[in-house]
Amino acid sequence: MFRFTTGDKAELYGAILQAFGAANERLETALGLDDVRARLRTVGWLDAIHDDDLQEALRKLREWQLLDVVQNHAENYRTAEEYERRNLQYSLTRRGEAAFAGVEHALSVLASTGALQTAVLEAITDRLDELYVLLGDAVSSDRRVFSTLQELEGHLEALLANTKAFNGELQRLLRAEGADLATFREVKAATVAYLQEFLVNLDQRGQAVASAVERVEHRGVDLVHERALRGAELPPAADGDAAPAWLERRRARWEGLQSWFRPVDGSRPRVEQLHDVARRAIVTLLQVLDRITESRRRSSSAVQDFRELARWFAAAPAEDDLHRLWSAAFGLGPARHAHLAHPDPELVPSSGSWAEAPPVEVSALLRTSGRTERFTRTGKVRDIGGIKAARAERARKERAELDAAWDVLGTDGPVRLSGFGALDHTVFERLIDLLGRALAVRPDGGGARRAVTSDGQIEVVLRPLPDAARAVLLTPRGRLEGPDYLVDIRSPGHARESVGPEAP
Repeated sequence: MFRFTTGDKAELYGAILQAFGAANERLETALGLDDVRARLRTVGWLDAIHDDDLQEALRKLREWQLLDVVQNHAENYRTAEEYERRNLQYSLTRRGEAAFAGVEHALSVLASTGALQTAVLEAITDRLDELYVLLGDAVSSDRRVFSTLQELEGHLEALLANTKAFNGELQRLLRAEGADLATFREVKAATVAYLQEFLVNLDQRGQAVASAVERVEHRGVDLVHERALRGAELPPAADGDAAPAWLERRRARWEGLQSWFRPVDGSRPRVEQLHDVARRAIVTLLQVLDRITESRRRSSSAVQDFRELARWFAAAPAEDDLHRLWSAAFGLGPARHAHLAHPDPELVPSSGSWAEAPPVEVSALLRTSGRTERFTRTGKVRDIGGIKAARAERARKERAELDAAWDVLGTDGPVRLSGFGALDHTVFERLIDLLGRALAVRPDGGGARRAVTSDGQIEVVLRPLPDAARAVLLTPRGRLEGPDYLVDIRSPGHARESVGPEAP
């Protein structure tokens, strides 16, 4: 299938297939000899080519089953020469389309760098939430379910492709050894900053996707695929019904989504593995940066020192000289004990000869660390039991306040924001946090804004009201006035779809 990429005429074969690919984009499936020649100029082939050479290239592509040829019986020919040139019509076969697409994909992979994009995780969450809403609406369009599922699979494929490409580039960067240390240092430092930025709130985003997958599965994945199949409007196939194969591909894509964020077998999600890979890469890159910095700080490296010492050994005239050189290079340690004195300086004065003076005890740490042993009183161990108890009590108190706030704010269905009225200031802060999360999210097709807390336990749904009313919330510390909304605060696992705006 890819024999056209090798040989002396590989560039001509590639240009011909590229010309047919450009024609297919304009819905021109068949080209004559003159059409092929004209298309070659549009794809960048400007060399002169004889008709015999062009026909021979087309014949070879036909022999490799990349092109097909038919006779054009619908054309009127005035001369025999015109019949010879315009009778045969060439078109790409399925193998030809696959070969051309394979080469294009290979070139795109070589040109791409890959990326770790948190925006893709947020887009996956948005599409899952949209599917959840569409499944709960009996009058929603099957075509909309199909398009949303296609967008979800597209975001998942982008996540997988970019992650694999980036991980490959990252591993090559970890193994790279370049002469320009300054450039490598800048690239590695920028990569560390990029990885650190990606890891911010990665756990929360992964948990949000897992919660969204769980909500859709609660409605039924088979229902999603059945409605998407009806919305796909598959064309009839000559070799049988295409629906089973289409559904099998959808199930495989959904299993891939589960393996990344919510495995059914209880194994570790791949997004957590990606988290570990990024952290290990940060540590490795920082170690490489330290080595580069240390090598730039040293006037000469250890490798150069040993090479110079090897040349000295090679130039030594006799064996005794070799022993003296070895002793000078490896047998002598630093004289760090020379400053030590006798415990009684008056008994053994420092002016006496060291050969006649008694020995002085030398600490074992002096040679390894350069410091002598100092014996002092053992430090008192700090009792942190009270601190731990105080922190635990504070955490329990904060959790109790948070649970009490959720009990107050939890709604049994949609209610108006103005219906909350007067609130305790702690509860008011929780409500403002939920409203801020919802208003920061882009509204869906129905105008609803959905958001979840950082732990994924509370979901808020915010819908505009048609009457443009105003809401006033009172707290012991002040008064807040703003647009009125229809608010639904609930746990995502027990969410139910509202039927319309109802005032409390």
